Amino acid sequence: MEAFIKKYQASFDKEELVKLIISKKRIKANQLKTVTIKPIFLKSILKLSLIEHYQTKDITKNFELEESKKIVQKLLEGDFYQADLFTTTGNWHFLLFKSGKSKLKAGEVTNKPLDYLHHDHIKNRLIEPIGNIYLRELGITSFEGVIKNDSQDKFRQINKYVEIVDDVLANVELPADFNVVDMGAGKGYLTFALYDHLRNQLQKKPHIIGVELRAELVDKCNLIAQKAFFESLLFVQGNIKEVVLPKIDILIALHACDIATDKALARGIQAGAKIILSAPCCHKQVRKSMKTEGLLCEITKFGIMKERQAEMLTDTIRALILEAYGYKTRVFEFIATSHTPKNILIVGVKLRELVAPDQEVMAKIQEIKRMFGITYHELEQLLK
Repeated sequence: MEAFIKKYQASFDKEELVKLIISKKRIKANQLKTVTIKPIFLKSILKLSLIEHYQTKDITKNFELEESKKIVQKLLEGDFYQADLFTTTGNWHFLLFKSGKSKLKAGEVTNKPLDYLHHDHIKNRLIEPIGNIYLRELGITSFEGVIKNDSQDKFRQINKYVEIVDDVLANVELPADFNVVDMGAGKGYLTFALYDHLRNQLQKKPHIIGVELRAELVDKCNLIAQKAFFESLLFVQGNIKEVVLPKIDILIALHACDIATDKALARGIQAGAKIILSAPCCHKQVRKSMKTEGLLCEITKFGIMKERQAEMLTDTIRALILEAYGYKTRVFEFIATSHTPKNILIVGVKLRELVAPDQEVMAKIQEIKRMFGITYHELEQLLK
């Protein structure tokens, strides 16, 4: 046993570990079938992801090396007879007998170097595909944790989203228990990923509510949350403007269509949310109300140019309104346009409480509206 544990440690230290599989359970009635351990990078630190495989579910936990060594030893002493260590330089087969004796046998190299452990790939893998039940249930990965070909872009988007949120959270002080509301959660891809990262990787205590109008999606997402043991993640049916919610610390509205984005932003501002993230979708309201004059007509006479101008104006005014209500605002690319056309993310972090909106900023908004003949902006109306 000691020699095998040393092999395991050495493979980790040299970044040669591919996986460790513990199997051949001692008691047939034991619900735990096998255990898989794989290396992962979490926030640039190499750790170990331990996946317990049961008949109907997988449970993933992450550990430091020393703690994982104790777990491996305990599993082999009490629950299993066999362990197979796979590395990039060779494999090791460890077998325990009922008599108490053991055998350690070396095998040939069968694994390639681990590209996914190279440091230049770390930033793309804050969410790990292996052992994540929700990714499998949502059709992103196979049962073995392999990302499906038609889900590569979606998985890339998920990781980019979590990376952005992670960066925002690093500079914001939140209470120990905090509430996150995801307006227009849809199929829940990003909602699940955020909960996974906050709870399992950052070890925080979020309570996340995904708001969605379609009952069938709410039911499906709640079922997946139960399977994944995401106890503080709940999906509710309702519309953005009227759904009853607890105190909001973080408000998220990703790809809520047209004025649904404004309704979500208004709720976040009115609730005094510490963080607001929005990736707007279509921008019909401002485009319909634009009445340009003079040389600006030369831009808006082309349909595609008018559409893009309306997008820029809509989101610029949204960002300025957030500033007027005490938020430090950033607008940047969410994900490359080759992956999705909906690629703008507005991030607002609450810096100060205001009795009334900053009139200097509001005056700038009025001037922009006058210049482009915009009669009104929905977010302004909602905040009156």
